[in-house]
Amino acid sequence: MFNLANKITLLRIVMTPLVVILLYFEGPVFCILATCAFIFASITDWADGYIARRENIVTSVGKFLDPLADKVLICSVLIMFVKLDWAPAWAVIIIVCRELIVTGLRAMASDAGICLAADKFGKTKTILQIIAIIPIMMHYPLWGVTLSLIGEILLYLALVMAVFSGANYCLDFYKNTYRGKQQP
Repeated sequence: MFNLANKITLLRIVMTPLVVILLYFEGPVFCILATCAFIFASITDWADGYIARRENIVTSVGKFLDPLADKVLICSVLIMFVKLDWAPAWAVIIIVCRELIVTGLRAMASDAGICLAADKFGKTKTILQIIAIIPIMMHYPLWGVTLSLIGEILLYLALVMAVFSGANYCLDFYKNTYRGKQQP
């Protein structure tokens, strides 16, 4: 059940409080440490999937934990950004609500024996979120460049992708559950 891939996924969840705690402290050193911890945690997202596929150890636990770990890490950091006034609350609320809706749809589909797997839009959304978070986390100018502005622009792109992919999951859910049951 808890193979190497699943343990790496759990590591991403365990890393989340460390990233959040580091963000509580002010100053560039803590931002750099938080960014490094976040990057490490984000790399585990790729690593767990790679190992699971390579070793042919894809499990139901992994299919459940992997997207959950992504949501825990990303949503925690985005909520922390709101507290620090580094991201607008309305944008984070939309992203977090999308994550909750998709998780709910997946649970309902699973209950009906249907797997709503992550699609290319959801994966693109996650990658955009990670790429946006990194420069926002580097909140202080680095060599005279304010990276957080780049991060904000990327966050808005991630927001658009979150809404689009969320709508796509809703449509997929509808096609695979309710519409399918109404046909003779």
